[in-house]
Amino acid sequence: MNILGISAGFHDAAATVISHKGEILFAGHSERYSKKKNDENFCQGLLDEVLEYGPEIVAYYERPWAKQARQWYAGQGIDWDKLTTQQILKKQLGGQIEPERVLSFNHHLSHAAAGFQTSPFEHATVVVVDAIGEWDTISIWGATYDRTGCARYKRLWRQIYPHSIGLFYSAVTERIGLHPLDEEYITMGMAAWGRNTWYHDMREHVIADERDLELRHNFHTGMSEDFLVGASNENIAAAAQLVAEDLIRQVMIRARNMGFSTNLVYMGGVALNCTANRMLGDYFANIWIMPCPGDAGSSLGAAALAHGHRINWHNAFLGHDIPGPYPVNGILDRLLTERIVGVASGRAEFGPRALGNRSLLADPRGSEIKEKVNAIKRRQQFRPFAPVILAEVVHDYFDMPAGWHHSPYMQSVARCRQPDLTPAICHIDGTSRVQTVARDGSGMRELLEKWYVLTGCPMLLNTSLNIRGEPMVNDRADADRFQQLYGVTVCS
Repeated sequence: MNILGISAGFHDAAATVISHKGEILFAGHSERYSKKKNDENFCQGLLDEVLEYGPEIVAYYERPWAKQARQWYAGQGIDWDKLTTQQILKKQLGGQIEPERVLSFNHHLSHAAAGFQTSPFEHATVVVVDAIGEWDTISIWGATYDRTGCARYKRLWRQIYPHSIGLFYSAVTERIGLHPLDEEYITMGMAAWGRNTWYHDMREHVIADERDLELRHNFHTGMSEDFLVGASNENIAAAAQLVAEDLIRQVMIRARNMGFSTNLVYMGGVALNCTANRMLGDYFANIWIMPCPGDAGSSLGAAALAHGHRINWHNAFLGHDIPGPYPVNGILDRLLTERIVGVASGRAEFGPRALGNRSLLADPRGSEIKEKVNAIKRRQQFRPFAPVILAEVVHDYFDMPAGWHHSPYMQSVARCRQPDLTPAICHIDGTSRVQTVARDGSGMRELLEKWYVLTGCPMLLNTSLNIRGEPMVNDRADADRFQQLYGVTVCS
């Protein structure tokens, strides 16, 4: 039976379909079809893709009644239309799927399963850090496979609402004028532009007990406007990033000291903080972060729990397909003549980061390239760009942190060894969020190899093919619209 995993009803709706053999048949985001950023609901386009696979089991990523209990406790009231899984699925699926079975799982357990059951590990310490699940905000699990190959999870420790690293970081994001639960990555990028002069004040305001990860305030209600009066947004972001890293470090120390496994699976929205992720190798020998670690990725986690066994993970290209060979030569022609080109080819990435199939690519060597790409994407000048580089030469150009010998999914930053050679991909703090490409026979691999031969440069600037505030390009019509509106050739 094909299993449909669903994350929907609150934010970042997504769907994953897994076969009875553990193959991921499809995984995609509703926002890519509805064109509504962070769309919380299933849209018809996503549902149409899912229907092609005839799912017979539906697995939901959290337990609505437990979430409603926490919301009642928090003074948010109860939404009587979202009290049960059946109510939510009726609204989300509109009766177009009538499964034989409906299952629902704990929010943090869905995160854990999305990570562990796609990981290469037989056993792992699983750490989940997010804003909030039903009640959990941090959880640590021991995960193994039993003799029948069934995944088993034992929760080793948890922290509950309102003590939340994710809610704190979202409150800071809102405090500096950005959109919480969406633009935390901008806060992270802005932090490098600030000074650390407010760090101690931030720590004092935020942390009550660092070891037990208890905070002084319920940041679900936001951050006080009279706190850090006079501090610039950049300085607030810088202080918040350091405090978040302090707290994440304590989570990792606690997880390591439990002694369950030296393999780390790290999940939850906070796992997208690639600046903090460079520390993970200080505590664990091996690291796996599924490329969609937030709530959208829990659609995969719920399906994985229903399946019960290891999922056959190959790569993150799991979404809508634009058929045809990867347009290597067309991309090269545009790079050599115009230095910037879009690409929309093959299956869309599952997760928030473009990895080459829905990307805007550019020559990283010119100092003016960063400004040109920012102008096209209409984003702030302080925002960093990622390099995509041949894996075998990454250490010649970047000081990869411990535990990150390769980084195929842009999950950690690394310090640039030769920033003057490729200024377009170097952030103000001297780091880059690196994406490595192994000898995997992919179109991106062929593109980089040919680019290296032609230019002597083994990398390209890689950013998502979208405009600020809009979802990534999904289909050919989106690509045509992007090309017409912004004057950038998009190769398919």
